[in-house]
Amino acid sequence: MTAPTTGAAMEALTDLPATELVARYARGDLSPVEATDACLARIAEVDEVTNAFCFVDADGARAAALASQRRWAAGAPLGVVDGVPAAIKDLMLVTGWATRRGSLTTDAAVLDTTDSPSVAALRANGAVLVGKTTTPELGWKAVTDSPLTGVTCNPWDPARTAGGSSGGSSAAVATGMVPLATGSDGGGSIRIPAAFCGHVGLKPTQGVVPLWPATPYGTLAHHGPMTRTVADTALMLDVQATPDPRDATAQRRPEGRFVDQLEGGVAGLRVAFSPTLGGIVVEPEIAAAVAAAVDLLADLGAHVELADPDLGDALPIFETLWNVGAAQATAAWTDAQRAAMDPGLRRITEDGARRSGVEYVAAAVARGDLATRVGTFHERFDLLVTPAVGISPFGADLDVPDGWPDDRWPTWAGFSWPFNLTGQPAISVPCGRTSAGLPIGLQLVGRRHEDALVLRAAHAYEQAGPDAGRPPR
Repeated sequence: MTAPTTGAAMEALTDLPATELVARYARGDLSPVEATDACLARIAEVDEVTNAFCFVDADGARAAALASQRRWAAGAPLGVVDGVPAAIKDLMLVTGWATRRGSLTTDAAVLDTTDSPSVAALRANGAVLVGKTTTPELGWKAVTDSPLTGVTCNPWDPARTAGGSSGGSSAAVATGMVPLATGSDGGGSIRIPAAFCGHVGLKPTQGVVPLWPATPYGTLAHHGPMTRTVADTALMLDVQATPDPRDATAQRRPEGRFVDQLEGGVAGLRVAFSPTLGGIVVEPEIAAAVAAAVDLLADLGAHVELADPDLGDALPIFETLWNVGAAQATAAWTDAQRAAMDPGLRRITEDGARRSGVEYVAAAVARGDLATRVGTFHERFDLLVTPAVGISPFGADLDVPDGWPDDRWPTWAGFSWPFNLTGQPAISVPCGRTSAGLPIGLQLVGRRHEDALVLRAAHAYEQAGPDAGRPPR
């Protein structure tokens, strides 16, 4: 077993995207064992600062990497990510590992006996599963801290949040601890941390990636890829979009491979630019960076028009569905378990428990009306472009920015959760940094089932635009 022997060599390997790793495995000038050892060394080097991982299976990862190395040597890889290190958000099941969900109510001795669909697909394609990444309790909010695992920090500034709820996966990808990580997104939980940590994060069309066990947040929740490049996102989506009979809402596998549809650019596409999505607060530096990104899309041939979709007053719809889901998830918890909960989660479960079935159904009907209005909007536009988040990462131990006028996280995350209500594909890609060196995310939203177009446009922008780079060590 050969492994990198110097810090510089390990850093070089952890800079490589998954597409380059598999190309080098195929050429025989790099092995999965080397790549995995480099990732494990990177975790040991930086995770003490970020707290991205809540569990690392170094022995299991090395065994899987060795098996992958043998398959590549025999010319028989299992799939398109064979030998690529990957991390799993701790809301998903992994055979032989515990799923803790950021909660003190769970038991580390209870090990999973099956894989969630995304995990099963990654395993079937030969990915090297390295460990579990942190999440807020039950994934309830858009930052990542929990009673079980503490605070996950932004790799660009550890005093600030990594975002959430896929903050552990985000910090792991941004720092090169792994090239691939799974995320889940019920209200921005892939796109928000991707924007805050400076990498790519995609919420696919609802149902493209099968999801099981069923989430209490229902069809608001999407599983998707978190990577450093759009090509890696497409590669990982090709794997994750594997049909699974356990998800009754899953879509058929899309035709063709996403990774083969990245070229073609944005020339001729009709793009709606909504700088504030109808009135959301946006910091001036973020507004300027996003406007510059839109100018670049126009330079690349897109037809850009200022336009806002009609979202109406969508926050009550989202919060009704979200809070009732949280209440249902915890309905059987004992008083002792409730005493150990994140206080914010306890608050929204109490709110959800007070809402009636009639109120919940009314919110579901209003959600359908919203989706219809946005679908009609997209008859005029191929893409909608907005900031991914209107504010910079704030204090790592806060649910909302210091001095924010409301204590509810959706009030600062208004660019993300509307598109969970509509089920559309939406991606965050880096579009520069603030004067404080913090990443800025550009969000591209497409029609339902046009994930390939969203990826193509994001790839075109990525090739021409600024990269967030690697966080300082």
